Amino acid sequence: SIEDYPNEVFDKVIAVNLKGVWYGCKYVIPKMVEGGSVIITSSVAGLKGFKGLGAYVTSKHGVIGIMRVAALEFADRKIRVNTVHPGPVNTQMMRRIETDISPDNSAEVQKGFEAIVPYGRYAEALEISNLVLYLASDESKYVNGNTYVIDGGLMAG
Repeated sequence: SIEDYPNEVFDKVIAVNLKGVWYGCKYVIPKMVEGGSVIITSSVAGLKGFKGLGAYVTSKHGVIGIMRVAALEFADRKIRVNTVHPGPVNTQMMRRIETDISPDNSAEVQKGFEAIVPYGRYAEALEISNLVLYLASDESKYVNGNTYVIDGGLMAG
């Protein structure tokens, strides 16, 4: 909970998830040629609160703010900036979360997560990368300042 969350852990999460995006935009975008695309990975946690994940949710909401400002500031150079918001993805990160929640029964934790996704499963990394590929391509050259949810319907309910 927020009241019990260690300050040093909060600072680390903010440093990685929020400052990392800030510095990336601050130092990379000015070096981009006109007409580029910046795709920032956030999470469904950037659009919704999750009990017990205060620092993570805060950082991912902040990423949206950075994206919206950058989308406006660099639009005149035709550099578009958008965020991608995956739900649970079948990766090592989810394995660590499952194990952190229940070291002896991570498979049951996975089943619980999958049960809240209307598609009944985690996304595969390739499904996320297909969305990113679209946003990086010229097919999305008029797409700027938006949030793209890819979560098997999790946010629909």
